[in-house]
Amino acid sequence: METINGMTFGFMSQRGDWQDPMSRESLRKMKEELAVSHVILPITVTQAHPQATKIDWQSDSVLSDAEVKGMIAYAQEIGLKVILKPMVNVADGTWRAHINFFDHDVPCEPTWSQWFDAYRDYLNHYARLAEETGCVMLVVGCELVNSDRRDAQWRETISQIRQHYHGLLTYNCDKYQEDQLTWWDAVDVISSSGYYPIDKWEQELDRIEKVVKHHQKPFFFCEAGCPSREGSQYLPNDWGLPGEVSMMAQSQWFQRMFTACDKRNWVQGFGIWDWKAQLYPREAALKDDDYGVYGKPAAKIIREFYKSTK
Repeated sequence: METINGMTFGFMSQRGDWQDPMSRESLRKMKEELAVSHVILPITVTQAHPQATKIDWQSDSVLSDAEVKGMIAYAQEIGLKVILKPMVNVADGTWRAHINFFDHDVPCEPTWSQWFDAYRDYLNHYARLAEETGCVMLVVGCELVNSDRRDAQWRETISQIRQHYHGLLTYNCDKYQEDQLTWWDAVDVISSSGYYPIDKWEQELDRIEKVVKHHQKPFFFCEAGCPSREGSQYLPNDWGLPGEVSMMAQSQWFQRMFTACDKRNWVQGFGIWDWKAQLYPREAALKDDDYGVYGKPAAKIIREFYKSTK
């Protein structure tokens, strides 16, 4: 696998957002300002609650196939390689990691079997789209922590996806879960969400390294990022952490992450979180406390690292 100098683009975009010319202008700025080689395009859909067995991927609010194909084509036109990332959120605000059902199917109760049937319909659709449009990788799931233990059902899901898509497959496990999955052998690439505290990178990389070496698979951080907020460098996964705006917290975190990972040749890239399809004005950047890096000092750190690893 080649190095992934990547960025996640347009998370939570809804139908029509990628038809707005400003979204393409945003993607172009992302490539130019960060020296990005890969873009991760998330297709975000919802299920009503953590025990729902219907996934609303055909809802009128979901990005249309035409605009997804259009954005993929534009990304490729400006020299980016595309990783497609279908993602399930829970409409009631529960984090997707808490989607869960009984270990054994029980009559009259929602089941893992029903959920995986719905999930496969969703994934197989985008597997076909990824194949048609020449995406270089497909992410088969993201941070679905309670589902990770369903070994046989994930293997069946991946087997079905391979009938429709012939590129690289990865699963984006959550932070601290890299050594918990039993089915890494079923995918081509190991990936995870690298939201690790600024002072814990070395010990977490030591732990992940054992997994990567055991499976002899390529690895990258499919997500990694930190809000520009006081204290976020110590708890970067907490998007609601209270604190004043701090460009230094975000910059220090990125510098420490890149320094630690650069010493590990098995870390083959990042899909940094995140870049909005509709950007805030550049003059507002230093007042923004979210994960975005547009117009912030962290953008220069990312650019310099990515240029050094090409």
